[in-house]
Amino acid sequence: MLTRLRRNTWVRLTLLLVVCACAGVAVHANWNQAREAVAELPLWVLPTAVLAGMLGLAAQMLAWRSLLAGLGSPLPRTVAARVMFVGQLGKYLPGSVWAFVAQVELARDWNVPRSRGAAATLVAIAVTVAVSLAVAAVALPLSSAEAARRWWWALAAAPVLLACLHPRVLGWGIGLAARPFARFREVAEAGPLRISGGAVAASVGWTLVAWVPLGAHVWLLTWAVGGNALASIGPAVGAYALAWTLGLLVVFAPAGLGVREVVLVVALAPVVDAGAALVVAVLSRLVMTVADVGWAGLSLLLSRSSIRPAAHDPA
Repeated sequence: MLTRLRRNTWVRLTLLLVVCACAGVAVHANWNQAREAVAELPLWVLPTAVLAGMLGLAAQMLAWRSLLAGLGSPLPRTVAARVMFVGQLGKYLPGSVWAFVAQVELARDWNVPRSRGAAATLVAIAVTVAVSLAVAAVALPLSSAEAARRWWWALAAAPVLLACLHPRVLGWGIGLAARPFARFREVAEAGPLRISGGAVAASVGWTLVAWVPLGAHVWLLTWAVGGNALASIGPAVGAYALAWTLGLLVVFAPAGLGVREVVLVVALAPVVDAGAALVVAVLSRLVMTVADVGWAGLSLLLSRSSIRPAAHDPA
């Protein structure tokens, strides 16, 4: 069935339009919520925050691309961007699993076996969760005691999850997950799923780099609504790292809707009041939604000249 869907251009176009429509609805809804707050911001704040968000997403894409290359399916940057950013629009549908499925299927257009595409995406999620919780575990106890107390269990998991990123542990986990599918021809043809330590290290490095601009966009918004520039750095970075992670894990909420807002309001309490923190949360969602849509459109334009190789579907 998936093969037929992938070959049918009209079905794919329809699905893309549905996903884009959902993302557009999200942009419109967030704009309606944030319109009054936007009017009070300096003109340069929102575009700068969007640019920071896009830089963070670009680093996350490179983290995923490193893992895919480490599994034996390297992709050009423009192609990897198209696969990831167009696929990630699926998170605006109820249930984050759609983004996962879309990413794996789009990668098949460039002869990436589903087993490798799925493994790279799952490991990328593991890296994102572990690194993001580590960032939050460093930043929040020093800057937002209430957030650290409320979500201590998530922060405490950071060292354990980081240890699980060892290539041997990841290899064991990938092998265990792939075992039920070993009888499928495509999985057998793709060969054993092994990932190198260099690929994991590169992915961790790019994910850490991503938190510089991602944290910066929340810090900028926090400062713009009245937060102290210096005191806002720790809460902004730690709050968004934790909010992003918990929103990612709550798969039934489109793009972590509701979860991120709660975490940001609590974690930013030391530097801004609850009303201003809620404004930051709403503005941040608007910024990141625009960044998602912007990258999806830009990646389609950038990859138009790429030649799609013929897919080798199993009989």
